[in-house]
Amino acid sequence: MVHGVPDAAESTTRRSPRRVQAVLFDFHGTLAQVEEPVTWVTAAAAACGADLDRAKATILADRLVTAGRAGGPLPRRVPIHLAEHWADRDLYEHSHRAAYTGLAETVMTDVQGLADALYDRGMGPAGWLPYADTEPTLRTLHEAGIKVAVVSNIGFDIRPHFAEWGLDGLIDAFALSYEIGRTKPDPAIFLRACGMLGVDPEHTLMVGDTPADAGAVQAGCAALVLPAAEPGRSNGLSASLALAGCSR
Repeated sequence: MVHGVPDAAESTTRRSPRRVQAVLFDFHGTLAQVEEPVTWVTAAAAACGADLDRAKATILADRLVTAGRAGGPLPRRVPIHLAEHWADRDLYEHSHRAAYTGLAETVMTDVQGLADALYDRGMGPAGWLPYADTEPTLRTLHEAGIKVAVVSNIGFDIRPHFAEWGLDGLIDAFALSYEIGRTKPDPAIFLRACGMLGVDPEHTLMVGDTPADAGAVQAGCAALVLPAAEPGRSNGLSASLALAGCSR
């Protein structure tokens, strides 16, 4: 789904398509995905000195994902004592940790320290996988001289992830909600990203996987919304290259 990009008929009869000078990318569900739940739980338990068999890890993973996992589906319910942290999770680091460790603690387990280990695993590069088309897409844009920023509703620093994956040299700026104090779809976070890159919104494309990412249209950007995919797979990112006027 493309927002703010004229189709061919419109561009030939009314005006030329905008020239894209920068592309903004969402992080979770667009450039990368969290590792599959059983691996997540098994690795976190191992960090606590516990060796879970596959069956136990699968049951525990199902319960933890249902309770609420960073990078996973929204929890079915948020306990009242976590409501404030949950509301602020993408604005403050301490609220992000408190919200997700608190949700994990609602699941009964005999592994001491598991909630914190799960959180730490989920925050580090090892707990995430870039999509198969992330590196080639970013590299093509970089080599074409098109600036790139990551714009994310997030409560922790993801720069180490890109450094670990060898992609940090392909990113020109990071506009992270907990640092900026604004969350998508607020136009302010997109405008801040454009300012970081020194590019006008009308020459900027936002690529994401949710309606919040399409909020970039309100800031004057074009927007491309793609479906999220399973970890490690391709998710159609190369579509952004055609819209940016370059191909690999």
